[in-house]
Amino acid sequence: MQLLIVDDHPLFRDALASTIRLTYPDATLHEADGIEGACRVLAAHRGIDLTLLDLSMQGVSGFDGLVTIRTRFPRVPILIVSGHEDPRIMREALHHGAAGFVPKAVDKATLTRAIAVVLSGALAIPPELSQPGPAASKKSALAERVARLTPQQLRVLMMIRQGKLNKQIAHELQVGDSTVKAHVSEILRKLEVISRTQIVIETALLDFDQIHNTHAG
Repeated sequence: MQLLIVDDHPLFRDALASTIRLTYPDATLHEADGIEGACRVLAAHRGIDLTLLDLSMQGVSGFDGLVTIRTRFPRVPILIVSGHEDPRIMREALHHGAAGFVPKAVDKATLTRAIAVVLSGALAIPPELSQPGPAASKKSALAERVARLTPQQLRVLMMIRQGKLNKQIAHELQVGDSTVKAHVSEILRKLEVISRTQIVIETALLDFDQIHNTHAG
């Protein structure tokens, strides 16, 4: 396994590397202190499984670094490890294609869990974005709306939850981009949500094994 740490603070890179090695002692760790350096590493090592990226680096504005890496290397998931703890920034990061978000203030166990979640192909949703104790009726209603999706729409939904872009979804399903866009529009309509980010947040607590069984039945 190969991971890339992108942060312009050497001490934090060292601390992050030490934490990762405790859980993944055999992992190969690469480091970069900026976006262009990260892109050079990703180009040279095509087998990198995960990039851990700080949003606030010198010379990087807003989500430009995240967007740059996502555009050039769309198949490499990105876990944001940032000093920001504003839920609005977390939502925007997910909206721009991050596979998860972890504030730098979290403990080691929380960080390693987030890494494991993203490596498994899922999204690491910060607790701040989870609905606080959603009512059973609301959860049940959402599950019913998800169950009304067609099998293909459900597959697209799962890929959206994994942070995949439309082009990646089209490639994996071997369909055109326009077909994927149509599926996404239908998913938004059927789930009664307005964005991909809201899809991820609203469906985070659902039992998809049960929903798959409903489709199979």
